Amino acid sequence: MNIDPSSVGDPKRAARAIDALRRGWPIRIAHDNQIIRVAAIETAVTVQGASSLLLSASRAATLKLVNQRAAANTDLPVRIAVPADLDMGMALAIADPTLDLLYPMKGPFLAKAVTDTTPCVAAMELARLAGLLPAFLVMDVDASTDDVVAPADVAAFDDSDNLQIAARANLPVAVNAHTEIVAFRSLADSTDHVALVIGKRDGSPPIVRLHSECLTGDVLGSLKCDCGPQLHEALHHISDAQWGILLYLRQEGRGIGLINKLRAYVLQDQGFDTVDANVRLGFAIDARDFSVAARMLDLLGVATVRLLTNNPEKVAGLEAEGIVVCERLPLKIASNPHNARYLDTKRDRTGHAL
Repeated sequence: MNIDPSSVGDPKRAARAIDALRRGWPIRIAHDNQIIRVAAIETAVTVQGASSLLLSASRAATLKLVNQRAAANTDLPVRIAVPADLDMGMALAIADPTLDLLYPMKGPFLAKAVTDTTPCVAAMELARLAGLLPAFLVMDVDASTDDVVAPADVAAFDDSDNLQIAARANLPVAVNAHTEIVAFRSLADSTDHVALVIGKRDGSPPIVRLHSECLTGDVLGSLKCDCGPQLHEALHHISDAQWGILLYLRQEGRGIGLINKLRAYVLQDQGFDTVDANVRLGFAIDARDFSVAARMLDLLGVATVRLLTNNPEKVAGLEAEGIVVCERLPLKIASNPHNARYLDTKRDRTGHAL
């Protein structure tokens, strides 16, 4: 997150703002004397009242705006003047890169100077948390009753300290009947994460697997990724050990949400790899927060783990939060014709040890 959480924020205000954006309602983002009023383009019902559009830096690059002086800082969101013939169809075409082949003739657009940088950056993060495209209608600020949120609220919303154990129960599973399920709930929103504690706990470091939710792979058997096979292989690895924990993290699509993940699939079908597809949508290569996993382990009373992963960022993410990774265990999964490029991208561009 590129938001400075220097002041204490209220995650519940961020939760209300996220809900408003998902419903198509405008919100106001305020920081010091800077304030912007925005509505998410993909859920808005009208462009009436929009004075400009706010887009991610990567979207601005695709639309050839970074050669304009007002958009010269390629790390920041970009505002563009509203085209004279803007309607919802055009706004969506500007916002959604998966529509570029259908609407190739867009622009030229005029970039406007971004003077309210901090609220604009906060808007980008709110879009990710809401599972929406990072693209907004910017409207004149009025005295309305819109929800108001500060960048510090957004930073507080993404804080793993909000996580608490909500419930736990015995849950016999196919790989091991001696299993307990532990549910964790964020105090900021309704996101639930789950841990499966498998086997008989003793004083040895458990084998731990961090598995990010993948509806298409875990449930539907998608061949585009290796998530489903990794999940089941990890469960067998843990069951074969003395004991271990599977942390099931609700961070679909590397943290960008299910719908944006499906948009990334569309871009992959157009020739982009996993990394470039996420970036083209306006998100980080990997937007997951592994401090959530560290918080779950802390609540379970686990300080040292044997981590079952091919991803060095998971090791670094846990260690940065004080969890000792005494051993990294590889997880080998065979490729298929549909996910071979995906696995090559993980190896070559994100450092996975496959």
